[in-house]
Amino acid sequence: MNFDHFLNDLRTRLQLPLPGHAAHDLMKAEPIGHWRPKLDHSNPARPGAVLILLYPEAGIVKLPLIKRATYAGAHSGQISLPGGKAEAGETAVDTALREAEEEIGLDRSRVEVLGMLTELFVIASNFTVTPVVAAMHGPIVFKPDPYETAGMIYGDLFDLLREESVLKKEILAAGQYRMMAPHFEIEGEVVWGATAMMLNELRVILKDVSRD
Repeated sequence: MNFDHFLNDLRTRLQLPLPGHAAHDLMKAEPIGHWRPKLDHSNPARPGAVLILLYPEAGIVKLPLIKRATYAGAHSGQISLPGGKAEAGETAVDTALREAEEEIGLDRSRVEVLGMLTELFVIASNFTVTPVVAAMHGPIVFKPDPYETAGMIYGDLFDLLREESVLKKEILAAGQYRMMAPHFEIEGEVVWGATAMMLNELRVILKDVSRD
């Protein structure tokens, strides 16, 4: 696969109408039993961004994800894309690159931004998250921050295109809420929730992009 040609095709496709929430909804987890998540928030949603970073390795297009450290929060221990909340005056790109630099030691000066996916409102944390799609050429050495992350996993981008890549099982959200969750499995880790929803939009887009 020619990585540069692939990036050019993907950049062009990202300028066209996006699949949006129709792609998100295919990976939406549903509560089991009588419990239902609280859907209202007293404060406005906070802006945030995540980085979907594509890079070539041995003929494969890969992307890094992080395992969140254990903490008293909605996303404790989950697999996520590098990212976080916006600081005052930042664009989505600024936020995604800064957070990736802090969390995985990314050299932002080497990153080429290709475009953005559809904003996603994350109910559990009351964030509106913008996924930023970007690329780097190798070699790349990641340096995860041990205070921000409990480790990293590395997905094969085109594994997501396989029909059998979408799985479903019951998970326990926040250590107590039963959910039936569509998910991807990457390096033995379950990738579900908002991260899976954002990756599924990219998955739908990739079906329109040449890999020649």
